[in-house]
Amino acid sequence: MLHIDIHSFSYKKGGIPTDHSGNGGGFTFDCRGILNPGRIEEYKSQTGNDIGVQEYLETNTEMPKFLELVKSLVSINIDNYIERGFENLQINFGCTGGQHRSVYSAIKIAHFIEQKYGEKVEISLHHDEQHHLNS
Repeated sequence: MLHIDIHSFSYKKGGIPTDHSGNGGGFTFDCRGILNPGRIEEYKSQTGNDIGVQEYLETNTEMPKFLELVKSLVSINIDNYIERGFENLQINFGCTGGQHRSVYSAIKIAHFIEQKYGEKVEISLHHDEQHHLNS
């Protein structure tokens, strides 16, 4: 079974997460090119897990287009890794503070992968700066 580690992280605080599987590689997507809802007062204390931030990202930014492209890219590798019997893949999403854009992206991609691949994969979702969101 393919185990997929998905991380949201902060470029400022912790940097790109280490791949502890020993394989190296995977994907790291920079979300800083997407308009930051953290600069808007009502969203400053929220995260990408909150409805207001999600609606903002979905309606006022290029985030939907960005994530569609991410889905296409990661699907190529996931399909190939499953076919070849690989065991690990890491997908990272970074933004300035690891709070809004990266959290949203990690959640959405985890959901997409769960829906598309179901029992063929096992997903671990890690919010490196937002520990309270980790289950």
